[in-house]
Parts: sequence; structure tokens; C-alpha cells
Amino acid sequence: MKHAKGTLAAWAGLLAGTGVSAAAPADWPYPADVAVASSAQPGLAGQRPWDIVRFLKARGPWQANLSPDGRSLAFLSRITGEPQLFVQSLADGSAQQITFGRAVTFHAWAPDSEWLIYGADREGDEREAYTLISKDGLKERRLSESGDAFLSFGAFTWSGDRISYASTERNGTDFDIFARPVAGGEAQLLHQGRFGFHAGPWHPDGARLLVRETRGEDANDLHLLDASAGTLQTLLAPEVASRYEDPVWLHDGAGFYLATDQDREFAGLAFFDLASRALEFLETPDGDIGNVRLFYNERYLAWTVNESGYDRLAVYDRQQEEAVDVPALPPGVYQLSGSSQAALLAIAISGPRTPGEVWLWNLAEERARQAVAPTLAGIDPQTLVEPESLAFAARDGVQLHGLLYRPTDAPHVERAGASGEAADSLQKEELDEQAPAQGGAGAVQGLPLVLMVHGGPTAQARPSFAAVAQCLRGRGYAVFDLNFRGSTGFGKTFARLDNGRLRRNVVRDIEDAVDWLSEAVGIDRNRMAIMGGSYGGYLVNAALGEFPDLFRAGVSFVGVSDWVRALEEASPGLKASDRIEYGDIDNPADRAFFAEISPIAKAHLISAPMLVAHGANDPRDPVSQSDQLVQAVRKQGVEVLYLRFADEGHGLRKLGNRITAYRAVAEFLDEQLAVGKGG
Repeated sequence: MKHAKGTLAAWAGLLAGTGVSAAAPADWPYPADVAVASSAQPGLAGQRPWDIVRFLKARGPWQANLSPDGRSLAFLSRITGEPQLFVQSLADGSAQQITFGRAVTFHAWAPDSEWLIYGADREGDEREAYTLISKDGLKERRLSESGDAFLSFGAFTWSGDRISYASTERNGTDFDIFARPVAGGEAQLLHQGRFGFHAGPWHPDGARLLVRETRGEDANDLHLLDASAGTLQTLLAPEVASRYEDPVWLHDGAGFYLATDQDREFAGLAFFDLASRALEFLETPDGDIGNVRLFYNERYLAWTVNESGYDRLAVYDRQQEEAVDVPALPPGVYQLSGSSQAALLAIAISGPRTPGEVWLWNLAEERARQAVAPTLAGIDPQTLVEPESLAFAARDGVQLHGLLYRPTDAPHVERAGASGEAADSLQKEELDEQAPAQGGAGAVQGLPLVLMVHGGPTAQARPSFAAVAQCLRGRGYAVFDLNFRGSTGFGKTFARLDNGRLRRNVVRDIEDAVDWLSEAVGIDRNRMAIMGGSYGGYLVNAALGEFPDLFRAGVSFVGVSDWVRALEEASPGLKASDRIEYGDIDNPADRAFFAEISPIAKAHLISAPMLVAHGANDPRDPVSQSDQLVQAVRKQGVEVLYLRFADEGHGLRKLGNRITAYRAVAEFLDEQLAVGKGG
């Protein structure tokens, strides 16, 4: 395959005004690769081709949490350029920013509704400091400082006198469980863990708390820890690993509701009785239940169901023993928060046409109202599309899935139903009739493709706001967000089809997806690129070496190139799950296998130009992973545009850095796939 070629000097010149630094850190001696934030302004509203900067400036709230008294709503927003904490009064709707320092990673309300706790790390290194802040932002007090340890927040006690959390401070590898007095004083070690132990919600008595023990990427065991004695009782640890999420205690401490896939393919709604140790399922749909919430003095129980990627809200009135009619809400992916003292539910929504908004539902009323609106940065929401949910068979018969963002006026295939059955029976002749001619080429060879591969791998391409996919679609690309084997949302069995020695099959899924798309959608096989981040970045790196003639370009964010080093150097949170998801790197056979499937082993075969981006503070996939791949590919004479961010970690948080990266992505794809240019 022939590739459109530019020069590295030309790319450096292109980026000179948009964020590439003239100086390099001592550990990377190539100044042209060191990227910094861009202040580039968006083009005019409504211009064509669509402007990636405008899409990146579209924003909305997330991590929306109601105060226990139901009078305030806290949420995160990037209105300042990076995540900060805001609190909105529900009495008058006014909102104010209360944090002004480092990017906020999480927050939680104290039981008194007057204080919150939030976390912030150092430029993406994921080593957080914990801070208490009053809801008006006028008083702050540090609970812990940033250090070398990784922390994982648990919860406040019901009285609010202590918090629980996990920390690797003892040896840098294993998570131990701690409690820390909110009023001040030393932290108390409650349990010395091994690998991944994380604190869950406290029992109402304040003397016990739930503890999750990592058991692979998609599962955990559940224990009850006596905070005084330090004894750990196992509650749920079946032979077949299962996940236990969102446990919420009854006020009397008799048990808790939760979502679990124990003995099932999909997570159902269940109740665990503490006295009898019995787990009873209450709802078992053919889709994962999540967001389990108990609110308004335990009267209402709420949850969501994942239906073909979209969330459906369900609420049950425990007092009346009946389901509650749910008001109309925008489609998308939901996050729920309920008030313990008010009949109020907050629904944070990210959907195909909204970058984030919060709706409030007073259950005494039939309708919900929008409490926090999105900012679409001058983008007409009617020009955004809901992706098509499609399914097809891989070479070994496994059903694969994905979301297709199709350019305007491109032909459609039948939408996959709730059962996930593929609509892949269209014959080539039928597609020839449906597809418009593209510049004189064959009817089914018209659309340039960007194949997106998500991270995880235990994650799912869902119809939340996809700024880059929507923008690329508007610029003329077909974008297919692939749910390869190992993705979640399609059952426990599917999520484990990539574990251990099965991992090669995931890379083959990429080739199978391209083969199917070229027939069913009308893709031009001479104009295809692959793009992904984290595990998706690994898949980009692997696919370019495994199938050197398949893609014309590749875009890899924070990806793995050397599995042996990646598994040895992974952050503690990943090491706890890697043993099951991947294997034991200390086992010679496993080590040899992962050396063999590492992209660096086939870097000499990569012929497609690449754009590689990585944060220098990444604790999950160290930046050395991209450093060595870039050097190896450049050594073969293949052009690589490398964006190395000194102030980022595993992903790009800061708006200026995102603009630098994705403006380069848009220009790079246009150049390599010969698509109409624009900023």
C-alpha cells in the first residue's frame, strides 16, 4: 500500500504555532516532539469542514452529586480548561467554582452537607492528595499530601467522623485499608492487603466496612472488615469470578443492595442479607444493571440498565411496592445521585447530542427539569448523529459489535436490535444499489474510515458524547467504534474472551471488522486509519505491525509497545488485576508469550505513518512505551509525529493540550487519507 508522505520538518512547521515546544527534557533529546498547550481559536460557527477546536470546547458537567440534604449539587466542569469543582444551590440555581488549583479527580459529600472531600494529583501522576472544603469554598483543610503512594478513596462513616481509603504507602505495591479522622490526627491501619484491596461503604454502626478485593479487570470479591479487630470476613467469593458493584446499606445494617453478575452473564439487581449471607436477585434483565442508589429515607431504589449501550432509568417505590413511571430524558449514558433526605434524584447525562448535562427529578412530580445545561460551543445539536449499533461475526463465529458514525447521505444498514443480532446479511449487490458513487470509484469503495479501538480492555464503546468521532464524521469520515472481544456490556463470557493466551484474537478482530465494514458499509480500503488510546493504543501499535498493508495511518495515544516492561512497570492498581487479565509475568512461558505479541517485536514491519501521543507522567503505561516505539519505527524510515506532553499522565486533561493533540490528529488524518483539509 502506498502512503501519502510529508516530512517531519513540515509537520514541525505546521505545529510551530499550535503547541510544540522548542526545548526537550533531559530524558528525551528531540525538542520537536515535546508538545505544550495550544491557545488556538475555533473557526467560525457553522464553517465547513468542521472544526475540531470547537468540538473540544463543547463541555458539560460530570460526577454530579446531590448533597444528602438535597439542597446543593456538586459537579466537575472543564470551564476553566481543566477539571474543577463547582457547587450549585438548588434554591436559586446559582453555581460557583470552589476549587482553583490542580485538576480535581473526584469528590464526595460529607454527611452534614456542609463539607466535601476532593482529590487532586500532580499533572496526571495519579498520586492524589485529599482535601476537605466547605461547600462555599471559603475553608479548606488538607487531609493527606501527595507523595509516592497511590490512594483509593472509600467513604465517609455515616456520622462523618472518619473516612476510609486504600493506600500503597507501605511497600509501593500492595493496597492496605486505612481510616483517618476528619477532625485531624493520624491515619489508622485497618487491614494489610495483598495486591488490590479497596475500601467500600461503611456499615451504619461505624465499626465495620465493606472491602473489595480485585480479581481481574472485571471482577472482585467482597469482604466485611471489622475496623477495631482488623478481622476480615469473606462475604462473596464464588469459584467463577464475579463483580459486585454499588453496594448500598440499609439504615438498620441488615444488608445491602448491589449490582452483580454472580452466576449470570449480565449484572442484575440483588440484595445481600448479612445475617443469612444469602444473595437474592430482584431484577435480571439481558443487560448490565448499574448505578444502584437508595434515597429519600430508603423509600426509593434506583438503577440503570445498559440496553445496546444506552442507559434506561428504573425506580422502585419500596413503600408502595411498585415501579415508578420515569419521565422522558435525553438518550445517552447516565450517572445517578440521590438525596438521603429529599425525594430528589439527579441524572447526569452524556449523549450523542450533549457533552454533559444534569437533570433533576422530584419524584412528587411527573417531569424532570434540566438543572445544569451543556455548552455546545456554537455547534448545532441537530447536526450531530446517534451512532448506529451494529453487530457482525468474527472469523471464529464470535459476535462482535460497534457504533458507526456515518457521514451525511452515506448508505445505512439495518440497525442492530436489543438482542444484538447482526444485520450483516446484506448482499454486495444490495449495497451497490444503496451506496452513492464516490468520485468515480466503485460504489462500495467510497468512504474513508477511522477505526476506533477503546481502552480497557474491560470497557465499552457507548453512545456518550464523542467529540472527535462526531467531528471526523462531519469532515467526511466513517467512524466505527469497535467493541472487540474483551469489551464489557455483552456478557461475562464475551468480556473474558481475550484473557491470557487468547489475546492474539483481539488483533484479528480488527482485520475482521475492516473486512465486514468494507462490504456492509462501503469503505474505501485504500483510505483507512486506526486510532485508539491506552489498551486501544496497544491495538493500534499491534495492528500496524501485524497487518502492515491494512491501514494507511495510525494514531496511538498512551499505548503499550512492550508488554513485558508494561506488566513489570504497571501501577499498583493495574498489577492487582493483570495477574488474571494477562498472566504471571514471572512465569517464563507467560513472559515469552507477551514478548512475542508485543508491538515492538514487529515495529520493523510498520510502514504506515503514525501520530503518537503520550504524557510524561503516565503511571499506567510509562512514556518509555511510546519512546521506544517511536525510535524503532523512525529507524525504519517511517514518519512519526510524536506529541510528548510533559504535564500530562495517562490521557489529556487540559484543554490546551487536547487542542494541540486533536488539531494535529485532524490534519494528520486529512493528509494521510487524502480528505478535504481544514482546522
